[in-house]
Amino acid sequence: MNTDLNASALPGQPFLAYQGSDLMIEGVRLADLAQTHGTPLFVYSKAAMLSALAAYQRGFAGRQAQICYAMKANSSLAVLQVFANAGCGFDIVSGGELARVLAAGGDPAKVIFSGVGKTRAEMKQALQVGIGCFNVESEAELDVLSDVAVSLGKQAPVSLRVNPNVDPKTHPYISTGLKGNKFGIAHERAVQVYQHAASLPGLKVVGIDCHIGSQITDTTPYLDAMDRILDLVAAIEAAGVPIHHIDFGGGLGINYNGDTPPEADALWAQLLAKMDARGYGQRQLMIEPGRSLVGNAGVCLTEVMYIKPGEQKNFCIVDAAMNDLPRPAMYEAFHQIVPLSPRSGDAATYDVVGPVCESGDWIGRDRQLVVQAGDVLAVLSAGAYCMSMASNYNTRGRAAEVLVDGEKAHLIRQRESAFDTFALEQLVG
Repeated sequence: MNTDLNASALPGQPFLAYQGSDLMIEGVRLADLAQTHGTPLFVYSKAAMLSALAAYQRGFAGRQAQICYAMKANSSLAVLQVFANAGCGFDIVSGGELARVLAAGGDPAKVIFSGVGKTRAEMKQALQVGIGCFNVESEAELDVLSDVAVSLGKQAPVSLRVNPNVDPKTHPYISTGLKGNKFGIAHERAVQVYQHAASLPGLKVVGIDCHIGSQITDTTPYLDAMDRILDLVAAIEAAGVPIHHIDFGGGLGINYNGDTPPEADALWAQLLAKMDARGYGQRQLMIEPGRSLVGNAGVCLTEVMYIKPGEQKNFCIVDAAMNDLPRPAMYEAFHQIVPLSPRSGDAATYDVVGPVCESGDWIGRDRQLVVQAGDVLAVLSAGAYCMSMASNYNTRGRAAEVLVDGEKAHLIRQRESAFDTFALEQLVG
């Protein structure tokens, strides 16, 4: 392990840096937050979120574009508030997420409702508050949505999510644009399905949508998908159905372990050049970034409880677990793990594991650490798909969350107690 940590920002973490022997997030000492709020603890940098958003805003300067934060990445109310105040809309996938947007002060007219399994109740809820668009993912959903809209005396604005059959070259669990994925409408049937949508009384066709996957670090899949979608726009409009906006989804990756995704503004410079060349540069654009806005804005702080040497493996047992940080167990995902206060000495190789009763409960494998019980570690790039996927497995309360803004730290979620985890349950008899 590199113990020369008296440098500036950590790689890929511009708002996370060592000052002397203290790891800081913006102007706040992380060890102080761990002492005040306990561990496990999620800490987010507001400046990091707004910096990531600014790259998209630069990329769309002078264009008709709406950035809709894909809130499944992190749906904490204060995080949503940051993006709502910055002018973002929201990409939602459930009625519960819509309720969160409204509670955080988001504008329902800037909401896009995605997902393959919307219920009638969710459709009704979204229509009643006046969301901007439904991204429809099947022919059957079109018919149901039209029926619900007609029953309310409304027309539902719709965009069809088209599956372009483009390989995003990412983990198979987060690839969404191939023929074998559950998402979207087959590219080959798109024109016919658009004509059907235009014929339904409860629908108003407003756009086309495409989302090919997540944690994409190469521009080629985006360029390929854009070509296919623009071909479809031409075919659909030739068939008599106007397309008002083009939604290219999200999926841009972040730096977890030396990953080198393009910057958002650089990526969109290429994509917009292609749109301009094909005569679509002035269309209304929608995008749905999630991970790329929040992933590297967050860390999870966790205390080392025990060091357990073994014949084949040494284990560093921490108080965060797979219920707090599910990505390693689900995707074999990599997160950098660093100490809040580096120690001198020879590093040893550890598997960093949690206390949950599962062999899959690991945070990092084969990590070089100089560590002892009582130390606090930071699991990096934990702003996306960690707290939003956290659970109460083993009756573990979900962690507290803190939002840092400069030198101020705001507690934005209290730690759950054991009582909180079963407060809605009842005994029988």
